[in-house]
Amino acid sequence: MLDIPYHAIDRQADTLGGRISFARDVLDLSTEDAARILGVEARTWANWEKDRAEPRANRLSMMAGVLQVSLPWLLTGQGHGPDWEEPSPVDVH
Repeated sequence: MLDIPYHAIDRQADTLGGRISFARDVLDLSTEDAARILGVEARTWANWEKDRAEPRANRLSMMAGVLQVSLPWLLTGQGHGPDWEEPSPVDVH
C-alpha cells in the first residue's frame, strides 16, 4: 500500500465517508459487494459513504481490513491509504 498524503486525494475524501468510498472504488468493489463482505446491508454502507451515519469502532477496524487501508488513514486520511497510482500524463504526439 502507498502512503498517500491527505491533500493528494480528491476533496470527496475529506470525510470518513469520502475515504470509505475512495478506498472501495480503488478496489473496484460495488457498494453491495463491500457491504456483503463486511456483513452489513448495502444501504448501511451507502449511509456511511454519504456521511449520514458512522460505523462503530469494531466495524471500522474490520472495514480497514476489507478496504486494505490502515485504520488511521480511514479515520484521518493519514497513514497507509489505498494502493493506487496517479494517472500518468497522456502523450498527444
